Amino acid sequence: MKKCVIVGGADIKEYEKINEYINEGDFIVCCDCGTRHTEKLSVKPDLIVGDFDSSENPMLSVETIVLPREKDDTDTVFAVKEAVKRGFDEFLLIGVIGERFDHSMGNVSILLYLDVLGITAKIVDDFSEMEIVNDKVSYVDGTFKYFSLLNISGTAEGITVIGAKYPLENASISCEYQYGISNEVLPGETAEISVKQGRLLLVKIR
Repeated sequence: MKKCVIVGGADIKEYEKINEYINEGDFIVCCDCGTRHTEKLSVKPDLIVGDFDSSENPMLSVETIVLPREKDDTDTVFAVKEAVKRGFDEFLLIGVIGERFDHSMGNVSILLYLDVLGITAKIVDDFSEMEIVNDKVSYVDGTFKYFSLLNISGTAEGITVIGAKYPLENASISCEYQYGISNEVLPGETAEISVKQGRLLLVKIR
């Protein structure tokens, strides 16, 4: 199954960096004003979703789902759910982290939603790459200057980090005490991260 790329309307400045994550043949879903990024990303939307409260409907000859402005799901959440219905099992979300903290946090929660479904997903912005860490081993290579482990869903236990400046063994991180911020990969190493119980948000900083 092809990867689904969800393009939100938040600002993107490092288009070349974001483009490295997009492959030919990826299914492109633009949310509302996310269509403004397509030219600089050198992509064409396969689907447009939105209530068009932040931009006018571009009226392109592309499948378009027009949503009501009063609804429970944001345009981005609806787009993700629609793509899940269509069978996509890998997601990349771009243009979803911006000036609106509430929207940004809500979009990060999409990673939790997809993780529950067993679907691989990551968020990429101008500065970082984000994904959920669970009982499967995750890796951070030396191309990232820093990485952080944040708890956004209860208490995570049995956390192990090796190959990093600040290693952990069978540790716990709760939402109340986020001490997993700003770790570093050791020179020449690849950091390995795993969690026995619970989930963490892994943020890789370029």
